[in-house]
Amino acid sequence: MKMKLKPIRDHIVARRLEEEEEKKVGGIIIPDSAKEKPLTAEVIAVGSGKLLDDGKTVPLEVKAGDKIIVGKYSGSEVKLDQTEYVILREDDVLGIVG
Repeated sequence: MKMKLKPIRDHIVARRLEEEEEKKVGGIIIPDSAKEKPLTAEVIAVGSGKLLDDGKTVPLEVKAGDKIIVGKYSGSEVKLDQTEYVILREDDVLGIVG
């Protein structure tokens, strides 16, 4: 499937991965709006790289398919073809999993 959204420079398009559902005793149901955002995401597309002051472009460390750790409120969320994505800078990535 070809991505319709191409990030520029040091931006990354990722899809947050759902955390495993916790089963609570007592049957308390937490609505989706009150749940915390997942911290793991899968990189869908990356930009061309970070532009340095001298005009050179440095490639990004992350690549499509990587699983990354991001902050709870990092990036901007967008919805495209019924799928939610987050667009963030490589600086917002806290680490690569695995």
